Amino acid sequence: MNFKPVEIDDYKALKPFFEHQPYRHSNYSLFSVVVWGDQAYRTSFAVDGERVVFLNDSTIIPGDRHLFLPVSPVKRPRLAHLRALAVETGVKQYGFVPESYLMDQGRREAEALFIITEQPEFEDYVYLARDLATLKGNRYAGKRNQIHQFVREYVEKNRAVIEEMKQAHSGECLDFLEKWFEMRDCDADENFSLACEKKAAIRALENIERLEVTGILIRIDGAVSAFGIASRVTEDMGVLNFEKAFPNVRGLYQFLDRECARRLFHGCRYINKESDMGVPNLAQMKKAYHPVMKEKCYRLELRT
Repeated sequence: MNFKPVEIDDYKALKPFFEHQPYRHSNYSLFSVVVWGDQAYRTSFAVDGERVVFLNDSTIIPGDRHLFLPVSPVKRPRLAHLRALAVETGVKQYGFVPESYLMDQGRREAEALFIITEQPEFEDYVYLARDLATLKGNRYAGKRNQIHQFVREYVEKNRAVIEEMKQAHSGECLDFLEKWFEMRDCDADENFSLACEKKAAIRALENIERLEVTGILIRIDGAVSAFGIASRVTEDMGVLNFEKAFPNVRGLYQFLDRECARRLFHGCRYINKESDMGVPNLAQMKKAYHPVMKEKCYRLELRT
């Protein structure tokens, strides 16, 4: 099986494989695969009949490599196929295997072929789209108050406007992104994951049209001060891939989050906000929006 690195130009060719694919984990969004494909892991792919197979090679830990579940619009691969594929490629591990796949194939049957290890730091937070779009109820009272403050200070005074993201906005959004990451010293060694996110976001913003990016931006006094980018992972679930706002503007992030939910997820029942990567502050922020479930995933290692 011949693997080649995932490039921006591969997006259109890979898109048919992802139509109607069943996995809800954010790693199975084609947009995510392409923009994150040269960060902590280098992602390559090979076409296997009606399926496409992805391989991740760590850029940090030598020898750390794993396959994704093969992606196909036709059907899920059987466990026997996973075993055969691992033997054929010489890659003995699968990463980011959704819990739904193990339930569908049978946990006991999977354990007979693979050692199964949970990946809690990569569990996705999943929300009802209507919850994030309306923020109804006492549990969201604090979010609504922050939004009201932003609306009074900026929207009602015509200082803030929302625009659909287009390729022409790329330069302005990149300038904003640079300022946002400078506030977090993302190039420092201890912030490697944030530095990877920066590179992935730049890749997305530089290729808005080619990657069919769905996004919005918010201007304050004419300058881009926030943006959100989303993609679709399954027919009923979208992923909020990037969500950035200047932290010194009270209520801006909460306003952006609500507007993303209202404008970027038409037809979606669920919004996936990805994982917290084991970062406590990020976990706290995601929990504050009251997820209705977590999309768990596992690492499978072929038994010898």
